[in-house]
Amino acid sequence: MEWITVDDLNDIATGATLLGTGGGGDPFVGKLMALQALQKYGPVKVLSVDELDDEAMVMPVGAIGAPSVSNEKIAAEEEIFAPVEALKDFFQEKTQAIMPIEIGGGNSLLPIACAAKMGLPIVDADAMGRAFPESQMVTFFLKGYQPEVVAMADSQGNRVIYYPKNGEWSEKIARSITDVMGGNANMVDNVFPGKVVKECGIRGTLSLAKKIGETLFRLTDSAAPVDGLLDMLQGYSLFEGKINHIERNVEGGFTRGRTTLTGINKNKDEELEVLFQNELLLAKKNGTVVASTPDLICALDHETGRPITTETLRYGARVHMIALPCDPKWRTTRGIEVAGPKYFGYDIDYVPVENLMGDNANV
Repeated sequence: MEWITVDDLNDIATGATLLGTGGGGDPFVGKLMALQALQKYGPVKVLSVDELDDEAMVMPVGAIGAPSVSNEKIAAEEEIFAPVEALKDFFQEKTQAIMPIEIGGGNSLLPIACAAKMGLPIVDADAMGRAFPESQMVTFFLKGYQPEVVAMADSQGNRVIYYPKNGEWSEKIARSITDVMGGNANMVDNVFPGKVVKECGIRGTLSLAKKIGETLFRLTDSAAPVDGLLDMLQGYSLFEGKINHIERNVEGGFTRGRTTLTGINKNKDEELEVLFQNELLLAKKNGTVVASTPDLICALDHETGRPITTETLRYGARVHMIALPCDPKWRTTRGIEVAGPKYFGYDIDYVPVENLMGDNANV
């Protein structure tokens, strides 16, 4: 993928929503923003990580807050670009590219809009390989890099720049500011030179999102679109079921909740419980853990295979839950400490999904 045009947006939005594990912002809103920017400013050049200049700066762009709020408060164009504008004068070094901070529905598309307006390329990489709810849950943090400066902006025209002690403090401060800003904000943090992105970035994730989207659209009319997708991704079928309960609450700048499914087809007479904090984090079938963060848990429409966000889970919906192995960077001791189940308060040890599922891959 050398350029991103308006023709690529549907595929990228669909694939990024799947990789976002239920979070990462609303893909429809993000797609509209990216579409408007591409139509107004033209296509965006895509750079591979290896094409980056070692010394020039890369700016990760994204939104922070509860998806429940961001769906109600759609950001204006000025709001999206304000954090980048706020930091332009801070860095004397040339900013060479924009990058998604995570691969999630809206947060993969906002950087495209930003890159189009700024006339900058976008990097085919991110710092999570999925979406996570907290801003220190990035591969830069795993390697010991800390954000030097953070910029945030809201719908009222407020801009905030702060200098956190480390990534954990950055998250605490950002979450408090987000609450004051009404529950969501746009943000730039973890601005590092190309050589650090080469060391820490999870490569090719925009291209992967596009490939997933292309695959799902190609399989739309097939008898088993989810099976075809699992074959491509080497993923795991966790559960086929119908949602019989859903609860969501906005607290502390997150959308937290749980959903339960009653089994259908091969899972008849079984039950699945899934817990989430913006993203789907833990799945238990009949009380036994079958997948957990940092592996990816994804909710798909049972008929079409299209990904479903935690905000669009609805009572009575027929859902196919799948799981994908996370990037190896998250399976290190440090990665599990930062984003494993115990960090989120689940009293279980992380076990890779392929070990939990045994021989049930691609089924």
